[in-house]
Amino acid sequence: MTSILEPAAQASTAPYASHDVTNQPPPLAPYDASADPALLEGLRREGAGWAEDGIRRLGLRAGSAEAQEWGELANRHAPELRTHDRYGHRVDEVDFHPSWHELMRVAVAEGLAGAPWADERPGAHVARTAGGLVWGHTEAGHGCPTSMTYAAVPALRRQPELAKVYEPLLTSREYDPGLRVPAEKRGLLAGMGMTEKQGGSDVRTNTTTAAPTAEPGVYTLRGHKWFTSAPMCDVFLVLAQAPGGLSCFLVPRILPDGTRNSFRIQRLKDKLGNRSNASSEPEFDGTVAWLVGPEGQGVKTIIEMVNCTRLDCVMASATLMRKTLVEAGHHVRHRSAFGARLIDQPLMRNVLADLALESEAATTLTLRLAGAADRAVRGDEGERAFRRIATAVGKYWVTKRGPAFTAEALECLGGNGYVEESGMPRHYREAPLLSIWEGSGNVNALDVLRALGREQGAADALFGELALARGADARLDAAVTRLKGLLATGSQAGARRLVELMALTLQASLLVRHAPPAVADAFCATRLGGDWGYAFGTLPDGADLDGIVGRGLPGGA
Repeated sequence: MTSILEPAAQASTAPYASHDVTNQPPPLAPYDASADPALLEGLRREGAGWAEDGIRRLGLRAGSAEAQEWGELANRHAPELRTHDRYGHRVDEVDFHPSWHELMRVAVAEGLAGAPWADERPGAHVARTAGGLVWGHTEAGHGCPTSMTYAAVPALRRQPELAKVYEPLLTSREYDPGLRVPAEKRGLLAGMGMTEKQGGSDVRTNTTTAAPTAEPGVYTLRGHKWFTSAPMCDVFLVLAQAPGGLSCFLVPRILPDGTRNSFRIQRLKDKLGNRSNASSEPEFDGTVAWLVGPEGQGVKTIIEMVNCTRLDCVMASATLMRKTLVEAGHHVRHRSAFGARLIDQPLMRNVLADLALESEAATTLTLRLAGAADRAVRGDEGERAFRRIATAVGKYWVTKRGPAFTAEALECLGGNGYVEESGMPRHYREAPLLSIWEGSGNVNALDVLRALGREQGAADALFGELALARGADARLDAAVTRLKGLLATGSQAGARRLVELMALTLQASLLVRHAPPAVADAFCATRLGGDWGYAFGTLPDGADLDGIVGRGLPGGA
């Protein structure tokens, strides 16, 4: 009788051989993250063509295997909070993986933090935004401290004595981590502590108090902040209630005498995405702070800062779109199904073309906003008015498009895109943040209404921009007419509808003026003309898919 064990004993002794790996794309890296015509054309158009060589160099570095690995490792190894040292002393420090520091070192050296404020060349702020669109291909989290450092400078200038001390260090291109006396470091980073648990975006309800001391301009703070990102920054701009009302303060982690300021980190947030960056809840109790701007004008003091960080939200969303489009395009070029490469199949080509349209519109608007910011800080009042309303419009719409876009790009990879190793889940988790940070959708939509009602010239600036494309496309002209009608009858309940149309007409006007006809025509037909479905990949039959995909993907169609 044959034993049940006999088949095993008689099995082949040949070594186990895995199936050959076929029909899988090669690694994307190394690649050129700056290989984007919309980016490079916008850079030149908005006055920063002088920075193109540097942007191209940074693009190659961002797409390198080394930098891509830094991004992965910084998110895989999340920051860790140390409240005490081994002896029991309170330290309130956060430890980061070495890859985080490599990312930060490059970002600061490349001028992505406060450096543009010390650069007198026209277009310096555009060059920084373009650098962010490129270097952001590595990972998004470390863009938070660089963004806050950039935004802190104009607010700090409301107190010239403080700006004289701190601005040269905030605009430095040297990354100098570690808590030490700020004035003794080679470069500084700035964070912000605005929101509190009971109010969120409604910062006027803040309960943190600021008590004046005997020293002019010096206060002590008491309160609990709800979201304070990058707690290892050197200084923070904080809102608190002074005797004269809500005011802005500068809080250093280390005081001028070398002692640690009271900055008790209660916990780090366990977030949906953005794992590389630490977001914290600090407790202030006798925390020493310096007044920035007059008492009672805290919101007015930080308003310039908000314009800067909102621009960076638009930039980061446009970067995520471009990065995930590049990933999707790379995959479908090398993957075959049902007898043909995915990129050669008409329906997939429609999806890619639709995503490429959205990405180009986002990038083009981002750089136009950066150009407005650059000219506004140099005294152009017309650009200041345009920047005020258009940045809020762009912040609302581009960041809203991010989650749906990244989900569709992920789907181009199929099940491979759902696996962490692809990197796509990290991008997908990051996408919703940009709509929430610096005011969620409702806050930005209402801010547009506020600008229209209170700020003379805001509407004129927007329609003046739209008028530059008048007569170029009948669908755009009709949409501008609809927009004027909505403005006349608009209500708070309809704010999102109004701002959405503002954003689409603004993007369309830029594409009509600056993009190839294939791109502009398809955008106007779908986003304004209604010849479109409810999901990406529903461009009409007449759309020039080859032309759009050929422009939108590195290496062409």
